Order: sequence, then C-alpha cells, then structure tokens
Amino acid sequence: MKFWIIVTLIVLGEVLQNALCQQHKRTKEAGDNRIRPGNKRMKPRVPKGKDRESGFSGKSQSIMTRVLDKGRFLKLSGSYISNSGESLELRCKGSQIGWAYPVYLDTFKDSRLSIKQHDKYSQLLLSGTSAADTGEFSCWPLLCDGSECTKDVDKTTTTYIYFTDKEELFVPSTSYFEIIYLRPDRPSIIPCRVTSPAVKVALHMEVPPQEIPVDGDQISFDPKEGFIMHKPGPEHRGVFYCKASLRGTPQMSVKYQLLYVEVPSGPPSVTIEASSSRVMGGDNINVTCTVLGEPEVEVDFTWTYPGQDQRPVIIKEAWRLINRGMGHTTRISQSVITVEDAETIDFGNYVCTAKNLQGQTSVAARVDSY
Repeated sequence: MKFWIIVTLIVLGEVLQNALCQQHKRTKEAGDNRIRPGNKRMKPRVPKGKDRESGFSGKSQSIMTRVLDKGRFLKLSGSYISNSGESLELRCKGSQIGWAYPVYLDTFKDSRLSIKQHDKYSQLLLSGTSAADTGEFSCWPLLCDGSECTKDVDKTTTTYIYFTDKEELFVPSTSYFEIIYLRPDRPSIIPCRVTSPAVKVALHMEVPPQEIPVDGDQISFDPKEGFIMHKPGPEHRGVFYCKASLRGTPQMSVKYQLLYVEVPSGPPSVTIEASSSRVMGGDNINVTCTVLGEPEVEVDFTWTYPGQDQRPVIIKEAWRLINRGMGHTTRISQSVITVEDAETIDFGNYVCTAKNLQGQTSVAARVDSY
C-alpha cells in the first residue's frame, strides 16, 4: 500500500514540474515579442507598388543603361555628363524598343550611329562622340499588335547627355547666323545650348552693346535650351549673341537676329485678285492668290478652275519676308495661275485654297468674257 502511495506522489511531482516549465516558457516568449528600448538599427522598409514609384522613380522606372568599361552598367535618367571623343553604348530592356536621339544624327544619316535589337534588349552605339552630339536620348517599349506598334509612354526613359569639350562650350550650330521670331503670345528661345551645365553664360545685345540682365522672370536660362524670353515684345528685337566661360578664355556663340512678329497664329489670311474680271477670247488670264502670315510658317496652295484637266495652265509660287516697320516682320506667300489664249471653257470661278498647320481658307475670283 505504501509503495503505491509513493509512486503516485512521484508522478504528481513530475506533472507539476512540467506545467511550471511550460508557463515559464510562454512568459519568456511573450516578453521577447515586446519592443525593447535601445539603439538597435532597423532596416528601412522598401516601398512596393505605387510607393516605390513615387519614392524611387528615378531608379526603378529607368529601362535605359549605359555600358561602362569592364562590363559595368549605369542606369540613366534625368541628365548625364560624358566626355566628347568617347564611344557611347546605351541599352534599353525589352524585346521591341523604339529610340529617339538628337535630330541632326538622322538629318545627316550619321554613320557613327547604329541600333541593334537583341532578344532581351536594344543597343544604341555612337562612336567618336563630339560636343555636337549633346542632347536628349530616349527609349521606350513598343506595344505591337501584328504589324502595328505604338509607343509605351508610361515606360519611356529619357536622359539628356552633355558631351563636354573645353574647346566647344556651346553646342555647335549648323549656321553662323540664325533668325528667331518673337511672338507676344508664346515664349521665345535663343538656343545657346552648352556642353556642360557648369558653363557660365551671359546674353548680349550687339547694338547698342550691352549685357542683358537675366532675372528668371522676364528672361531665364536653361543649359539644355538656352535663354528663354517668357514675355517677348518689340523691345527685344535686334542682334544678340551669347558669351560662355569655364576656367578659361570666353567663347562667343553664333549671332541671332530677333524679329518681332505681328501676325497671330491661325489659318491663312487669303486674298485673291484676277488681272481682269472680263477678258476676250485669245487673251491671257492671270489670277493671284496672296497670304500674309507668320515668317516661318509655310503655306500650301491648291486651285480649282474652269476647264480643269482639260486645259493646260501655268502655276507659279513664291514667298518673301517684308519688314513692316518697328521690327515687325511678315511673310508674303503667293500663288499665280495663268491660262494662255483663253477659250470659252476658261471662263468661270477660279478658287484658291491656302492651307497651313492651323487650318485652311478658300477664296474665289470670277473671270467672264466680253
């Protein structure tokens, strides 16, 4: 009997000991989960989804990289400074990629430029870079449906690359003298672009000789564009140039002739006039269509006339710039239709239609016989 009592007491003791151990373990684990004071550093949480886009947009959204030496890669966005003379290799991720680059590389079909599409990326190579290559480079995935492809605007990466050259502080121009038209309804740019954002640039007027103050309000400077006249007026007309300096002898830009434009943007303003409203058979018919417009806006003319496709006609077109005083400049564009040895079929309405990027205007003149 005593033996069973002793065994029972031993078993109860072990049960109580296990229970106490489990309770102590739970208490310890709960205490470990509490926040303890101290100087322990925590890893920052990396944003996901939209948070990543807003907080790390410069790095996470760029699909463009520059290939450096020894197989190193640098993601590009915003702007980047490179030395002229170096070769440029850019890559953009994607199986179908579109590119944009300084327009003159296309205009002159530069053989230094090549683009090759690989399985997972597109490669742009530009050898023997120079200050003239300074400008904007962009790439984007192409969204294709069969043979038709569109630009994926949301994933487009753009970087402005400066190709620095101490001998060329200004991005070279294709001409030695440029004409810039000032309009009261839009900003005008004097394109003194530089090859390094560190270059100091000043704007000068030739006559009377003076430096133009840049206050950031009326006139501001952007190294990627040049001097921006935000509210141009007739007082800004004249010959201007830019002066740049960077730890050495100042350099001068090309000269810019600033002309103030009085004709507002819009469809062509057209007039038409016949050499005579009544002619005899065998006489010549001349009808002149005239457009007054903005200096650099081209105008396309089309004619509808009696005897069309049945009688030969001569059509001549020309344009010129005229100074209307006080620095105001206007472009006169003309189209003249001539019918020689008029016949009965040539009498009727001569309709001229002038078209520019803003729209078109049609006018008519009637020519009858005596």
